Amino acid sequence: MTKLVECIPNFSEGQRKEVIESLAQIISEVPGVILLDYSSDTSHNRSVFTFVGTPEGAKEAAFRAAQKAVTEIDITKHKGEHPRMGAVDVIPFVPVKGMTMHECIELSKEVAVRISNELGLPVYLYEESASKPERANLATIRKGQFEGMAAKIKTPGWEPDFGKAEIHPTAGAVAVGARMPLVAYNINLSTSDIQIANNIAKIIRESSGGLKYVKAIGVKLEDRNIAQVSINMTNYEKTPLYRVFELVRVEAQRYGTGIIGSEIIGLTPMNALIDSAKYYLQIEGFDDKKQVLENYLMQG
Repeated sequence: MTKLVECIPNFSEGQRKEVIESLAQIISEVPGVILLDYSSDTSHNRSVFTFVGTPEGAKEAAFRAAQKAVTEIDITKHKGEHPRMGAVDVIPFVPVKGMTMHECIELSKEVAVRISNELGLPVYLYEESASKPERANLATIRKGQFEGMAAKIKTPGWEPDFGKAEIHPTAGAVAVGARMPLVAYNINLSTSDIQIANNIAKIIRESSGGLKYVKAIGVKLEDRNIAQVSINMTNYEKTPLYRVFELVRVEAQRYGTGIIGSEIIGLTPMNALIDSAKYYLQIEGFDDKKQVLENYLMQG
């Protein structure tokens, strides 16, 4: 059986088209890799790439893209709404076909070592690859962002897993790890008040006592003059999208505002959307394995 792994590197560049296109080209040129999608947000000043490939291909593409980012992106000049600590901010690997989580963890460590040795970037392992429980959560590692990492990395207990305890002067630090599929899901509000988005994010995120498997922050989309609740859903099966959407809707009403739309960044598992369709359409006795055409054909 052919082994396939998915990789979703995030880069701290969402405005310079030439840099974004060069990253896409670098990834596409690697044998055994297919670039599935890439998207950029100018307000976040961030780009997310999604590709699949053989384990060897995925490792090579991730490294080459990181190498390009270190060359082209100066994090000291970066300004954007999304938290970040490096030019290539995070590199997650996800098992797709014929791959175990353990194999993805080992793969992530191999890439981390190479990035550290050849690019001079300090690397933190996160999620399933984390060396310590407190490093499993990316937000915990990235707290303080690039501006605070120079001091944080020298703090006892926060030395990187690979590399020297000092940030790269223009590329910062990077998190590398293995995880299950994540849904990057943003909800846009009919207000420009970022404090409202921050309040709602605090209510819905797990770390503040909200919904389990939900990470959220409030951001301001300057180009649209609206506030956004930016969400990462780490287990859409146990906390579905519709539940988050409805909770945000209820909380927004408290502030006299509402939802004008939502967006998904990058690719998402089909079942994450099917669950929401079943909920809103109130389909009785629906069997997605037998009644969704694509699922039915794949079984054959």
